[in-house]
Amino acid sequence: MNMEKLLVEWQADLGALLPKLAVALLIFLISLYLAKLVSGLLRRVLEQRKVNSGAERLVSETARWSIIVYGSVMALQQFADVTAFLAGLGILGFTVGFALQDVMKNFAAGVLLLLQKPFRIGDNISVASFDGTVTAIDLRSTEIRTFDGRIVIVPNADVLNHAIINFTRSVHRRVELPVSVAYGSDPEQVQNLVLKAIEQVPHLLADPVPQVVFRNFGDSAIHLTAYYWVDTEKVSLFAAQDAGLKAIKQTFQEHKIEIPYPIRTVFMQSEK
Repeated sequence: MNMEKLLVEWQADLGALLPKLAVALLIFLISLYLAKLVSGLLRRVLEQRKVNSGAERLVSETARWSIIVYGSVMALQQFADVTAFLAGLGILGFTVGFALQDVMKNFAAGVLLLLQKPFRIGDNISVASFDGTVTAIDLRSTEIRTFDGRIVIVPNADVLNHAIINFTRSVHRRVELPVSVAYGSDPEQVQNLVLKAIEQVPHLLADPVPQVVFRNFGDSAIHLTAYYWVDTEKVSLFAAQDAGLKAIKQTFQEHKIEIPYPIRTVFMQSEK
């Protein structure tokens, strides 16, 4: 009799368990399908955007496992209340996240940089007061070889929080060349001579047109600035500045335009 009663109870328990088991299994299978679908979709999108392979794998796998874990939790919820367990995981995650907040901040910034791609390896950039060529980009930091040969490792959070100037993407660049002439010089003549000298700069762009602008009166000279644009794919900015300076100096010498030295008046007190 007792055996028969146990059998009836077991059948009742099994009858109540089977629907829950079926629902849990269905939820888990759906989560696996969605994880594979979303992961593949993200991978294709990132491949089209030519994102770094490491970042592509990281994002797709993170999305995949997040969906699987969520589906597993929902499946377990069919058998027991996992709220307390999840709360414990949340507290643990918060503690670990607080301890590793700088690491996670740089990690998140690295993912954003790899997705947004404000620069690529080989680009000349200026960021966080460093000017140089990008030699490596990873999930924690960006490596830059400065123009004076130093290797700088900049945390990605600092890169993302500062203005980024990408010189490589700016093919056409403007050169600003300050010049000074004596007060006795004819401004119109000086302006025409400087413009004529600038024409000797290699790979000079006709548009925008070169300009010579008088800026102010100095202590011993009139100050002006020559503005002209060059194609940096064919000539470096330094070479264009060097060529312009040499051409202007040569032209001034040929036309006897004086570049004055600073003049100072000194009063000497004599003792009687």
